[in-house]
Amino acid sequence: MGESRGKSRRNPLLGAAVLKALLRRRSGESRQQTSSLYEGVLRDLKLTDAEVETFLVSHEADVERAIRSHGRRGE
Repeated sequence: MGESRGKSRRNPLLGAAVLKALLRRRSGESRQQTSSLYEGVLRDLKLTDAEVETFLVSHEADVERAIRSHGRRGE
């Protein structure tokens, strides 16, 4: 049953990179509050911020595509 979930489940780095990219777009207090969410996600996925940053730089187009496709589904 878990195999049928979204791509971020199959690729935890993509999911974490999408979250980090979205957090970068926030500002002020909102950004501070959600950074603890990001840190928790990293712990749960057993990833480091450095791994996510490297993935984000290498797969920027994939991350942006994932963000855009999610927005369309959510509208």
